[in-house]
Amino acid sequence: MSQISGLMNRRDFLKLTAAGTTAFLLPGCAGVFQQSASKLPEHPNVLFIAIDDLNDWIGCLGGHPDVETPNLDRLAQRAVLFTNAHCSAPACNPSRASLMTGILPSTSGVYRNPDPWRKSPALANAVTIPQHFMAHGYRAVGGGKIYHGGFPDPPSWQEYFPSQKKNKPDDPMPPNRPLNGIPKTAHFDWGPVDVPDDQMGDRKVAAWAISELRREHDRPFFLGCGFFRPHLPWYVPPEYFDMYPADRVTLPNVNENDLDDVPAIGRKMAKPEKDHKKVIEHKQWRKAVQGYLASITFVDTCVGQVIDALDKSPYADNTVVVLWSDHGWHLGEKLHWRKFALWEEATHNVLMVIAPGVTRPGRRCSRPVSMVDIYPTLIDLCNLTPKEELEGRSLLPLLRNPRASWDRPALTTHGRNNHSLRTERWRYIRYSDGTEELYDHDKDELEWNNLAEDPRYARIKKKLAKWLPETNVPDVPRAKGK
Repeated sequence: MSQISGLMNRRDFLKLTAAGTTAFLLPGCAGVFQQSASKLPEHPNVLFIAIDDLNDWIGCLGGHPDVETPNLDRLAQRAVLFTNAHCSAPACNPSRASLMTGILPSTSGVYRNPDPWRKSPALANAVTIPQHFMAHGYRAVGGGKIYHGGFPDPPSWQEYFPSQKKNKPDDPMPPNRPLNGIPKTAHFDWGPVDVPDDQMGDRKVAAWAISELRREHDRPFFLGCGFFRPHLPWYVPPEYFDMYPADRVTLPNVNENDLDDVPAIGRKMAKPEKDHKKVIEHKQWRKAVQGYLASITFVDTCVGQVIDALDKSPYADNTVVVLWSDHGWHLGEKLHWRKFALWEEATHNVLMVIAPGVTRPGRRCSRPVSMVDIYPTLIDLCNLTPKEELEGRSLLPLLRNPRASWDRPALTTHGRNNHSLRTERWRYIRYSDGTEELYDHDKDELEWNNLAEDPRYARIKKKLAKWLPETNVPDVPRAKGK
């Protein structure tokens, strides 16, 4: 099955709007208020918002023509929006461990979700972002999903909601699961759950974060607020499904022959005979897209509540806001579902930053940046002691000038020795067996034409390969039976 839309695809949209110094006003975004240009204090507060499994299907990134994300779009109009941001790893645990420690998966050996990241020799004593802030006198508290569920890190926080060991509030579940009729799918399911919003776990996290913003703080704070949706299962209240009638949702542009020129390792990652085959056989593609869009709009309302609380608080003008997602998500592109791959849909994620006195509202940056760059950026913005072991690069020059020179591609790793590099024009993938993929985003935004075997591009591959990690440590040993 091939879905070819006549609408402007996401890459064209991003190229059109990545103007660097000019705000691209989306419908409904004109007239949003702007953050004060007053100078930040020496140690500003930090509001650190994480969203799970969110790809570029938000209005300001143009990833999907149907999506409604008014709050994320409003926030982007006040921020520097990084339109070419990529995860360190396309899975929750390694991505978050890398972001929070500033250490790449190839250095730590944390490549997969079951890898206990504090068991890594490189991360056993790593000082996480909130720990570094605590060492500088900050009150560091968190709620919801910041680390992967199985590996909370109590030393990172002075307080946590709902608790230091149970980081995610429970969600209500609909009866008679699975709702999509696909057998043996575990949480690969979607459909409405008939409860009010305030019974959802993410709304509870938002309410907790709002209470923190309403309290009186006698020292600077680092507030981590982690939202779980649009992670599977896509169960949210019915009104969000009603916004996207399944028979009218736009399906992704998908080439049914897309894997023909992909190396065997890449095809194995895609697993077209599993999720994609099940979705097609059970005629669930439109309902799956409906569920993902509904979950995105639900979490957008949660973000809006927290931002509104910040704006009403005494901390609106002295707080750095960083909003990020941990990786992207496939919904049939490359005949693949979920993350766990090295193509654009899996690696591309959301990143926007507001720093009063540093950033100007409505700027967009098309430079390729990584989530591992967040740690050194926060150090610079908040005047903390630098940490030499960090493997990211501060984004401060790009926050000041989104068109500043930037010669470093974004690196994503999925499993030992499997890497992807993304520049403004190219994506280069090299797998552990030496096989390769190369895509020219100037001509092939959907990565349908692998150029790696064409000798005309040997020089490009050689140039990009210089950025591959020299160190690729073994996987972190897992607990027995895991």
